[in-house]
Amino acid sequence: MTTMQKSKVGRVSSNKMEKTLVVLVESHRNHPLYKKTIRKITRYKVHDAKNECGIGDVVRIVETRPMSKEKRWRVAEIVTKAAAIEVKPEEIATPEVLVETHKTVAAVEPETVADPSGAESVEEKK
Repeated sequence: MTTMQKSKVGRVSSNKMEKTLVVLVESHRNHPLYKKTIRKITRYKVHDAKNECGIGDVVRIVETRPMSKEKRWRVAEIVTKAAAIEVKPEEIATPEVLVETHKTVAAVEPETVADPSGAESVEEKK
């Protein structure tokens, strides 16, 4: 007699640990009295031997022997990979934007501010 392993499909929410993922599995049920659909999200610690899964990937996980205190699942397959968005540093802060912001800051004239000690500020002495 062979035993069937439980399997679930979920989305990777964290891969910051060594060979371990946190996978969110979403399930839907109807409320017994109000008949409204209730969404339940369960977090599983999953073993990823090759460290190949990234955040946002959809993975199929299967039940396995206990590998640590909380880790009882392993990655069976990666269903879909998340699209990685690559942004170059030059796209974040272009020189034109920096020059424009510098000009706007320089265009504002400094106001005279009195010291709490009662002495005149540097701006007023000039």
